[in-house]
Amino acid sequence: MINHKVGLIGGGNMGRAIATGLLRGGMHATDILIAEPRPEQRELLRQELYGALLSDDNSQVAAQAETLLFAVKPQILQAVCRDLASTVRQHKPLIISIAAGPRIDDIDSWLGGGMRIVRVMPNQPALIDQGISALFANDLTDDISRNLAEKIMSAVGQFVWLKSESLMDAVTAVSGTGPAYFYLLIDVMIESAISLGIDPETARSLAVETARGATALASAETESMSSLIERVRSPGGTTTAAFECLDAADVRGIFAKAIEAARDRATALADEANSRQT
Repeated sequence: MINHKVGLIGGGNMGRAIATGLLRGGMHATDILIAEPRPEQRELLRQELYGALLSDDNSQVAAQAETLLFAVKPQILQAVCRDLASTVRQHKPLIISIAAGPRIDDIDSWLGGGMRIVRVMPNQPALIDQGISALFANDLTDDISRNLAEKIMSAVGQFVWLKSESLMDAVTAVSGTGPAYFYLLIDVMIESAISLGIDPETARSLAVETARGATALASAETESMSSLIERVRSPGGTTTAAFECLDAADVRGIFAKAIEAARDRATALADEANSRQT
């Protein structure tokens, strides 16, 4: 259990998920502080996190937080950090950023320098505590701080540490963007089932539960995905017919290009965030 004050700048979907995950993990609501500009979102958070400090003032949260987590859009992170620089320099909390793109050195510069910073890429299943987060810390971040970051992100799922921050853009493309790839496949399966005469409710159940079961099996087994495919596939069978069509369309190549495009956009977001003037 975390026994110090965690402040979140941003109470949107991911900030809300992390806060509620911490609360479910046994953290006292009075140790959770959230700055959120939208009154309706603050009211929702107030109902779900009774006892937490809710404010529309970033500085109020930053001044009290021992760990300060930025859960804002990458396009505004620089402005938010610069506005809080004088506040955080006074007590130098552990900084955690879940914004896609902006790099640790940039964040450190915007905050005035000399900060312990952990950059994190979570993903959408964190909303139901089934996420996977990739973490990278700068050299100023000690083992105690790294452990604290682990505890915070494990409140919403699993985590892995990266050896290099340069891998973060690839992680963003694979796991950060990744849920949408699976939603697309599920959607195609649903629409195809409907077009083949299955009613929409049954089609959704078949597609979603097939995805759930396949994911659970992939997690439980140590075999490669190719081996698992071959266990479904038989010569001259239905799976073989389906894969012959997929291979002819170079579906693997298409998805690989899509992931590379997402990686490139993550890199561009970092460059844009650094060059944007405040």
